[in-house]
Amino acid sequence: MGSLKGKKVFITGAEQGIGRATAERLIDAGCDIFIHHHSGEESARSLVEQARAKGLKASLQYADLTQQDETQACVSAAGEYLGGIDILINNVGGIVARKWLGEVDADFWRKVWDVNLTTMLNVTQAALPFLKSASSGASIINVSSLAGRAGGHSGSLVYSTAKGAVLTWSRSLAAELAEFGVRVNAVAPGLILGTHFHERHTTKASADETIKTIPLGRAGTPDDVARAIAFLAAEYDGFISGATIDINGGVYRM
Repeated sequence: MGSLKGKKVFITGAEQGIGRATAERLIDAGCDIFIHHHSGEESARSLVEQARAKGLKASLQYADLTQQDETQACVSAAGEYLGGIDILINNVGGIVARKWLGEVDADFWRKVWDVNLTTMLNVTQAALPFLKSASSGASIINVSSLAGRAGGHSGSLVYSTAKGAVLTWSRSLAAELAEFGVRVNAVAPGLILGTHFHERHTTKASADETIKTIPLGRAGTPDDVARAIAFLAAEYDGFISGATIDINGGVYRM
């Protein structure tokens, strides 16, 4: 596994949960980092302070990543501040709300799609010139979900569909960007407690029932996912591309 020291990282939605745990891992590994945030500036700023305390370059910026102009400004600021981007982590996404098929309208469909896919399109397009210029190869890691692999619980139809599209996006992009030395992979977390997602959309009773079905007998933590993302990031010049790492305690086995 390659060294991450001195690598330049742009990560979206790093103010909490999986994004924050990933940022902390990469900071500990010696990465310079630019943190996008949408709803938690104080938390994102604390990550910047952690990085700077270690002598690393770190900064942050707010952006609504569903808006192309805001995304372009944020990613451009990151690339200019860091002096390039070696590693892109597309972490932003969410279920928005639980709605069953008969409740889904066009506005809700578009919102879930925008949060999970349009953000990824906007960020990746904006980062592409920097990634192609990375001297030792570059890495993109996209955060999907077990729901995108196997379908989610009732009420997550649109979210599951969008997260499935993230996996197809990642495989297709791996083929398209390979000639530039850019690897593209995905992670698909299962039940990861300690995130805003499950705090808002999963009851304790539901989580307890899900845990009963997990072969390893526990829910995951944000750091369980961060460790896998850090591995893929550290293989920035490696031979893994177009892959999905499933992080679900053995629920989905393929």
